Amino acid sequence: MDLKEWAQLQESLLKSQLKVIRQFLRGTEQPVRKKTGRSQMDVVHDVLQAAGKPLHVTEIIAMAEKDFGVLLDRETIVSALTKKVKSGRMFQRVAPNTFTLLDRQVT
Repeated sequence: MDLKEWAQLQESLLKSQLKVIRQFLRGTEQPVRKKTGRSQMDVVHDVLQAAGKPLHVTEIIAMAEKDFGVLLDRETIVSALTKKVKSGRMFQRVAPNTFTLLDRQVT
């Protein structure tokens, strides 16, 4: 094993350890794993569906991490949601950076 491979292995091990420590500090005993095959938009959809109301992107990100153990990048999510809104698919914007499911009536 050369130095670069060793460094990559160490980085991977440290990332795993840090993830477990963060979950311990949040009070989760078992590491929460992202289900394979689920996109970030699927997670956002599930978060909005569970909330049952429009959420600001900050709330969406917090709930995705808390409920699904998925870390979402704010800029990526806002960009993806904006594209979906503009194309008229899945989501609608009800206020600045606040989104809901397209089929949900906003009151």
